[in-house]
Amino acid sequence: MAKILLIEDDQQLAASIKEQLENAQHVVEHVAEGQEGFDRLKLYSYDVAVLDWMLPDIAGIDVLKQFRDIGGVTPVLMLTGKSDVDFRVQGFSSGADDYLTKPFDFRELSSRLNALLRRPANYCPSNLTVGDLEIDIASKVVRRKGVKLKLLPKEFAVLEFLVRRADHCFDTEALLEHVWSSESDASEAAVWQTIKRLRSKLDVEGEESIIVNVKGMGYKVEKERLQFRD
Repeated sequence: MAKILLIEDDQQLAASIKEQLENAQHVVEHVAEGQEGFDRLKLYSYDVAVLDWMLPDIAGIDVLKQFRDIGGVTPVLMLTGKSDVDFRVQGFSSGADDYLTKPFDFRELSSRLNALLRRPANYCPSNLTVGDLEIDIASKVVRRKGVKLKLLPKEFAVLEFLVRRADHCFDTEALLEHVWSSESDASEAAVWQTIKRLRSKLDVEGEESIIVNVKGMGYKVEKERLQFRD
């Protein structure tokens, strides 16, 4: 069973895909617009996404580019009526993991999705950097100016969440929902204390804080300071 995000504005096609994927025991969330799809990809974890190229507000290819630009790692299969080689090349170069031309047989879509689910995501960098801060995702090790920092699991989770969604502000309620979920210690005070401890460990006197507090909006890591490395 996989959790799948379907971004498709053709309601009849979307209903058919959703029904057949659910019959295959998958959990499917469907949205019809690119912006909502992008927002969900940023905030929630999916095993794979099915993304239509032609959407009413934002082109699927632009949704994909933006998602990859912020470090999004979810495998994406693009759907489109565009069969020209140039379009397929554009899709892959923008970060698509697979590409399926309409009309298609559901059995082929299912096979392609299963293939994506069997392999690791292609866009999962092993290291993230913010200035001289290095974050090793696999080993959950953080270094500042080459010095290893001792972070608690929740501190690391908050840092990774913000870095992967650079330039986007998250208030305490959003952090509670996406980092703490339904845990018993979830509270606004827990968020504040975690951010406070994290800053005290990450920041260097006289330099700008890694985690920026935007008044009235929440916390963020600035994208211009962010680099992704394999």
